[in-house]
Amino acid sequence: MIDLLKLSPVFLIENTIKERKHMTIQSTTLENGLRIISDTIPTVETVSLGVWLNVGTRNETKDINGIAHMLEHMAFKGTKRRSAVQIAEEIEAVGGYLNAYTARETTAYYARILKDDMPLAVDILADILQNSTFDAEEFAKEQSVIIQEIGQSNDTPDDVVFDYFQETCFSDNSMAWPTLGTVDVIQSLKPETVKNYMQNHYGAKQMVFAAAGNIDHEKLVTEIKKTFTSLKADCSQKLDPAVYKGGEYRQKKDLEQVHIILGFEGVPYGHSDYYTLSVLSTLLGGGMSSRLFQEIREKRGLVYTIYSYASSYKDSGIFGIYAGTGQEEVKELLPVVCEQLKQVGSNLLDTEIKKAKAQLKASLMMSLENTSNRCERLANHVLIYGRPLSAQEIIDKINAVSKEDLAVLANKIFMTRPTLTTLGPIDHVMSFEKVCEQLRC
Repeated sequence: MIDLLKLSPVFLIENTIKERKHMTIQSTTLENGLRIISDTIPTVETVSLGVWLNVGTRNETKDINGIAHMLEHMAFKGTKRRSAVQIAEEIEAVGGYLNAYTARETTAYYARILKDDMPLAVDILADILQNSTFDAEEFAKEQSVIIQEIGQSNDTPDDVVFDYFQETCFSDNSMAWPTLGTVDVIQSLKPETVKNYMQNHYGAKQMVFAAAGNIDHEKLVTEIKKTFTSLKADCSQKLDPAVYKGGEYRQKKDLEQVHIILGFEGVPYGHSDYYTLSVLSTLLGGGMSSRLFQEIREKRGLVYTIYSYASSYKDSGIFGIYAGTGQEEVKELLPVVCEQLKQVGSNLLDTEIKKAKAQLKASLMMSLENTSNRCERLANHVLIYGRPLSAQEIIDKINAVSKEDLAVLANKIFMTRPTLTTLGPIDHVMSFEKVCEQLRC
């Protein structure tokens, strides 16, 4: 008998991939440009499916900031065939789930449903994306709901600080604006404005219909052809470049903690350093055994929470470190963080690199256990790369990251102009100039 506890994570991951060869990915592109991709998993009883669009906050102008999110809300508020209540009742009558989200470069409308109810989910998605009525009464209600959502975000410091950070990173660029928009803009929007935005941005070529689970690809294609019949073929537009600038934002507020994000320019999707930065971020602040957590929380007790993350976009990216700390502890926090960043490129350990890679690979494989994750992964890969990346392809790229790659990237990133965002009782936060001086930038 094989003792699984003695096997390496890499052995388990690679053999898990081999065992999954019965799963098939198929794709079809319709004449209007709508891409359909499915991942068939015959061992489950459900299907996760949805439409992902190459449209988000980045496609807005400042005078309509928040319109993409408003549109996402309004899509569920009634069509020519269904009222808002009917949309909810039909999907829930069969035990299904329907939702959506708006991001900076994408918008998604998705469902999870039992395999036999796939045609219903496709029909509802097609209905809300082609036949929404933008009823004035429903529109006014949803304006109020979104204004409350903005208020809730503003009342959540460890949430809103990320909006301030994004704005400081990209200054007066569409990449800087909050996804929720602002109260003034949301109040000024009209149903016709949102309807026109949908007609001018929701084209078939901007969409990917993805599905994962117990799905028959040809049946899926047939249902989509039958229901998605009135889309414009192409609504592409030229986007302004996302230019990272960096700098400082400080807001003094009566809170118990200081919320801090220290960040730098990252890398876009497809960049040769994309996976190198993922490993570096995991090594620095990707878990309880990471450098930042061990040094700053465990050894010094300076924070309750600290972690690092990397976000990539089509033509840019950011790397950030978030920490929540007390107003006295903050005096020591930033100097220690800066010292850790300065040192990391010159004292990397093989053991911590191996551990960071294992974390990334295990996280990838665990995510594949969920049909919703598989569906979203498929859609995003097609939007970004034009094709799905296999798990083995991603694992190979992670494995290929070397100590030298990590050292070069660390020395490069942490010498560039930082972004520092602070919110709360900030009197004792180190100045931006001293942060730059300590990082030698």
